[in-house]
Amino acid sequence: MQSHFKLTDLKQLSSLLIEDFSNPVIRIDGPMGAGKTTLIAALCKALGVTEPVSSPTFSLVNTYQASKGLIYHFDFYRLEHPDEALDFGLEEYLESGQLCFLEWAEKITPHLPETYNHYSLDIVDIQTRKLTSKNIV
Repeated sequence: MQSHFKLTDLKQLSSLLIEDFSNPVIRIDGPMGAGKTTLIAALCKALGVTEPVSSPTFSLVNTYQASKGLIYHFDFYRLEHPDEALDFGLEEYLESGQLCFLEWAEKITPHLPETYNHYSLDIVDIQTRKLTSKNIV
């Protein structure tokens, strides 16, 4: 899957992306400002989350109630060592069967599961992004 999209098309993109999920662990990579949190917020809304979705940069994980269960949203940007993720129970979250959205997952590579959905979000211009699937299944 590779797609260029306008930021105004996130609702439609979210629906297509959800259909592509084959694993509850979803890794979304991209540079600062690419829109990872914005994309995750649109995905959460499409999955029935009614509360505001924000970056868990300081809390490391936010939990949202969706129509079919919980969603865990991680941001590992501030971690200095991969093992710091184990301190708050990362393995239990990833093995929970609930949707887990991961930002800055390259910081915890040794602790990623063997299989997960992997996407890369790149900036094309101020209004356009490119989404590429790199699924590890």
